[in-house]
Amino acid sequence: MHFNLNKIGLLLISILMASISNGQTEQLPPWQLGYLDIHHINTGRGDAAFMVFPDGTTMLVDAGDMSETHERTTSSRNAKLVPNRSKTAPEWIVDYIDQFLPKKQERRLDYALITHYHDDHFGEVDSLRKIAPGGYQLTGIMEVGTLIPIKKLIDRGFDFPLDLKDGKVQSQERFSNDKYGLIPTLKEYWKFIDYQSEKVGLKNEALKVGSANQIVLRHHPKDFPEFLVQNIASNGNIWTGFDDSFHSLFKKGEFHGENPLSNAIRIDFGKFNYYTGGDIAGIDGLGQTDINALESHVAPVVGAVDVATLNHHGNRDSQNPFYVRTIRPRVWIQQNWTADHPGEEVLRRILSKQLYPGDRDIFSTIMLQGTKDVIGGRLDQYKSQNGHIVVRVYDNGDTYKVYVLNDASEEREILTEHGPYKAR
Repeated sequence: MHFNLNKIGLLLISILMASISNGQTEQLPPWQLGYLDIHHINTGRGDAAFMVFPDGTTMLVDAGDMSETHERTTSSRNAKLVPNRSKTAPEWIVDYIDQFLPKKQERRLDYALITHYHDDHFGEVDSLRKIAPGGYQLTGIMEVGTLIPIKKLIDRGFDFPLDLKDGKVQSQERFSNDKYGLIPTLKEYWKFIDYQSEKVGLKNEALKVGSANQIVLRHHPKDFPEFLVQNIASNGNIWTGFDDSFHSLFKKGEFHGENPLSNAIRIDFGKFNYYTGGDIAGIDGLGQTDINALESHVAPVVGAVDVATLNHHGNRDSQNPFYVRTIRPRVWIQQNWTADHPGEEVLRRILSKQLYPGDRDIFSTIMLQGTKDVIGGRLDQYKSQNGHIVVRVYDNGDTYKVYVLNDASEEREILTEHGPYKAR
């Protein structure tokens, strides 16, 4: 039998054009055993990253949910809730998880990791929030965990460097006058933990710095011996790089805000390495590299990675030159929600080939008009400025791709595909 290859090619093109004209779009191919998928979800209300490990173990990192009662949230300075206002940000996170959760698998999150207690990472209570059957307000991780069971919830704990459950600490001016309600939100969070622990067996733990066995594969760990999650930092405690030992930057009672207390982890799968560190920073108040900041201490134990999220959303106090030169990722991912991000000087540093040679691609979940007006054409160096950003790692960690999905659509079809990249 003889085939006319030209006719077959024309037929395939006509089928493709017909599907486009009929409004059909390409969906992300389903997760398969052996894939590591990292979905950076954009809701416009803060960070959320849904991960499916090679054996199907699932984890959510953060569930941002900034209050609609704040002027900043509803102004043009900040992103809009996407894809639309028919659901809350946590409901959209769960809707996303339901779409990409491995099929034929129990509907649950094996792990949820909260990097720190800020609204754009774990939620914020206000007068508009609904009340769950457990008596707590539905916001952020509390609403996510009410809609889909969480087996293990990991945070930074509550007793260091300050005991956040101590009434005297709670009455300090820094907390009593906090317009973003950290302590009131934590009180709802503790109610959530108590109720879900009794109802679904949720277990709550603080991140154990230095550990590589707190977050592990739950289904087929022996099939993927080169996969691990290494705990790097929490509460200013930094892994030394040896066994499970760490050193501390802060003393009891020494509180410099939530950001430097962020949980940080590195995920390794064969040759592939991924780093995420919440809102740690590395630039001092005068714009200089702070060698005593978290970034400067974390960088040497993280080492060079393939993919890294921008610390503190790319805020101007982050990505100091020493940190950038040390971790030198091939792909940077910016999870942001405001016109403040990225700082123009941050963009200069992460793009600088004086700091490290070679190509690097940058992706952002959103880029607001205010940022475009200020920074201008330098932003053209981003591979993508809007959408959910999916890193898919395969070939036992040798290869990965980056997909950008449409965050304005409930179907979340592919907008662009990048790679394949070779893990280093």
